[in-house]
Formats: sequence, structure tokens, C-alpha cells
Amino acid sequence: MNISTVEDPVELVHPALNQMQVRPAIDLNFASGLRALMRQDPDIIMVGEIRDEETAHMATQAALTGHLVLSTLHTNDAPGAVSRLRELGVAPYLISATLVAVMAQRLVRLLCDHCKQAQPLVEAQWQSLIHPWRCRAPEQVYRAMGCEHCNQGYKGRLAIYELMSPNDTLREAIGNRAPLGQLAMSEGMRPLRVAAALRLAAGHTSLEEVLRVIST
Repeated sequence: MNISTVEDPVELVHPALNQMQVRPAIDLNFASGLRALMRQDPDIIMVGEIRDEETAHMATQAALTGHLVLSTLHTNDAPGAVSRLRELGVAPYLISATLVAVMAQRLVRLLCDHCKQAQPLVEAQWQSLIHPWRCRAPEQVYRAMGCEHCNQGYKGRLAIYELMSPNDTLREAIGNRAPLGQLAMSEGMRPLRVAAALRLAAGHTSLEEVLRVIST
């Protein structure tokens, strides 16, 4: 399988990949690199970031011609990727035809196992996190304290995710430029705040950290 990448920078060299470094000094950007890769007919293309109109159109054309294209976008959530692609000039019907899935990611700090302290959780706070889902509130959650083993009660980080995989209903909405946030959740997308709430219930992080991350 031919897996080719255009990256800025190449952070991890892997012998199984054909990797290309973006070099603005010689006019080698994401779009021109992607155009060069298309001549090799790769199976999978990874574009470090879609940040301009030309790259967005090239990535869409690559997806239309049967390639699996992986890339990143800067948005607040998974449905926001569709709006971002529209802002970059990609026609809604092309987004609807080519988009396979969008995963949004945030990082939350992990509580230190040596000093975290249990505390009760107000039911209203729990319901505000998981609504409209239904899940029993945990009997207790944990808060950061701080000790010689950690940094103010936290040690390490973990990722929370939300995944939007368009079905026929969502594809029609994308093509019609309809708002996607509530519709995506009604079609099964679990939002970031629910993923964070489950980490909170498992004792991995604190309520303060969850509220900090999901409010940004």
C-alpha cells in the first residue's frame, strides 16, 4: 500500500511512508506537494493541515478520485469542520460527497493518583454535562490537591474525542448548508462534553478541568 504524506514539519520518520517536508522557500507548500503526490496515485494521502483554499480543493479532488485523504483543521468541534471547508471555498455538494468522518480532540489533564481527593458531585452539574444523554451520576468525583509527585494535583494528559460520521441525513444537511450541531447529536454523535463527563465519572480528571476544556 502506498501511503504518502505532506507534513510541516516531518515529526516522525517512518520507513513505511513516503514523507514530504513542506518548504516555503522553494514554493513547496501543502497544495503543490499534494499535486505532486497525486501523480504517484497513492492509496492513502496525509496532508498535515488544510489551511488555504488551494489545499482544500486539492484534497477534495483527491478524495473524489478514490484516495483516502487524512488531514487536520482548526475548529471548535467536529461539525465545525464542514463550516471551515465551506469558508475555504469547497462546495457543499463536494463536502457531502467526500467527507467520511471528522474527529475532534481535546486534551484534559490527568489527576495524580497519589493525592486526588474524593468530593460529591451536584446532580445539576452532571446533567448539564451529559444532556440530552441519560446516565446515572457517579457517587463521587475527584479534585486536584497537589503533592511531591505531581504538578498542582495533575500528572499527564489524556484525549477526549467526538466523532461525526455522516449518514444520509447528515449528508443532505451538509448539501443544503443546514446547521449540523444538534442534528449530528440526534444522529448519534457523542459530544466532547459527554466524553469528558465519562472521564470525570471514571476518576481520571476533575470537574474543574472538564469545565475548563469544554468551555474553550
